[in-house]
Amino acid sequence: MALRIAVCVKQVPDPDAPASTFKIDEANKRVVPPTGIPPVVNGFDLHATEAALRIKDAHAGAAEITIISAGPSFVMEVVKKPLSMGADVLTLVEDAALADIDPGATVKVLAGAIRKAGPFDVILCGRQASDWDNAHVPLGLAEVLGIPCVTLARRVDVPKDGRAARIERSLTDGYQVVEAPLPSLVTVSNELGEPRYPTLRGIMAATRKQPIRWKLTDIGVDAASLAPEMNLERLFVPERHRTVEIVKGEDEADSGRKLAMRLREARLI
Repeated sequence: MALRIAVCVKQVPDPDAPASTFKIDEANKRVVPPTGIPPVVNGFDLHATEAALRIKDAHAGAAEITIISAGPSFVMEVVKKPLSMGADVLTLVEDAALADIDPGATVKVLAGAIRKAGPFDVILCGRQASDWDNAHVPLGLAEVLGIPCVTLARRVDVPKDGRAARIERSLTDGYQVVEAPLPSLVTVSNELGEPRYPTLRGIMAATRKQPIRWKLTDIGVDAASLAPEMNLERLFVPERHRTVEIVKGEDEADSGRKLAMRLREARLI
């Protein structure tokens, strides 16, 4: 039986967009999508896709990779990128009720989709999303699904016997090797290496593939259960205030002395 791998991906605003395009609607506590700049697949999720493809390569193709994403709407050219890299199936939970949901609600939706599309031997996620950088969803997802969770993977190997995954975890001063029984959830970091570029053949194949589309009712999730569990007090762009004071002296030595005195007055030294 082929190994079944699920990869959770998120469509996010382009983090490389000019800072001038970043706008906040403070009254409604939400980020305003930049005009004319398409979203992208979260970078860490592309690393998770690459990890899945490396596992599939090691199994000589005897593995199926399902990409799962949830949101109110999708840009097909964007969300199909994992397919053009070599993934097999794209499953989208697309529902207007998924606008501006919090991590807890995202966990409920992804868990419902994974249960319906599964079972899976391995679930891969990016270590965090580039829009909020919370890293809450993968941990909550593993908890809800009742499976082990290994974080910050720089390498993921699944032997052909399918009993356990061998993971190298990135640490500040090296790496740690752990094993996790299957099924397990693993979050993948950028230390894995650059994701592969889609080939022309892969792009053409992705164009022909149609995603599986579900509403919340299809995965047994009630929209009323997605009420926020986190209270966002305020969302705003931090303001920076800078003052510059020029310290002058008769010569370099005098300038240095006056600067030292000024810093001491300000209690900086």
